Amino acid sequence: MTQGLPPVNPQKLRTGLSRLRHAFGYSLQGLRAGWGETAFRQEAVSAIVLVPLAFWLGQGWVQVALLAGSVMLVMIVELLNTGIETVVDRIGPEWHDLSKRAKDMGSAAVLLALLLAIGIWAAAIAQRAGW
Repeated sequence: MTQGLPPVNPQKLRTGLSRLRHAFGYSLQGLRAGWGETAFRQEAVSAIVLVPLAFWLGQGWVQVALLAGSVMLVMIVELLNTGIETVVDRIGPEWHDLSKRAKDMGSAAVLLALLLAIGIWAAAIAQRAGW
């Protein structure tokens, strides 16, 4: 911080438990905002079923971690994609090639996370079934 100038963001001056408490609150606000998105809600409801199922299906902690982690990864990427879309929409409603590109890349990231999760779950189910 430069001497005599106000900080860019006074929130950055928080330290210790105060910083952690505020950061946790902002994270909860982000989850509430994500809940307002249909795709995130669908993924969260799926996670309520799939994460416990991962403990039954997984054979050992590594498989359980991969199964549950892949579901959580989809939700994480969905939140990031929603953040990208929100920022692009904040800039303006007019169509722009860079805005489209940013939104398309966020969507592609969600698709890749979903394909990864599907592949992990398919492999675990196949192994469990003895295929």
